Amino acid sequence: MKNNLEEIDQLIKETLTKEEAKFYEELEEQNVLQMLTGLFQGKNKWIMYMMNFMTLVFFGLFVYCTVNFFKVETTNELIKWGVGGLVFLIGVSMLKVFAWMQMDKNALLREIKRLEIQVSSLSSKIDGPN
Repeated sequence: MKNNLEEIDQLIKETLTKEEAKFYEELEEQNVLQMLTGLFQGKNKWIMYMMNFMTLVFFGLFVYCTVNFFKVETTNELIKWGVGGLVFLIGVSMLKVFAWMQMDKNALLREIKRLEIQVSSLSSKIDGPN
């Protein structure tokens, strides 16, 4: 299966111009670190900076609530600090889910661009001999 994909990629690269081939190479599959750094590029990178800042704030507040949870003795205070810690932990989790969804969106966009290039390449092959 891997060999077939490599052969298809090679056929596509042969039909593309140099600029298109370079663009096609940039659309290769990324590892997790490349996907993470890709979140901080583009028009909406300020949102990711804000989300990461808020994640740090929520995590700090979670730690603060957890420390105070173990310091108090009354049941009402335990419930207040426990619920507060749980709320901030859920906030951190939701912000992380948002980041992973953005990474998935970027991966899908990259694959759609690869498909567009492949369709363009095939259409030029079909139209070429005529």
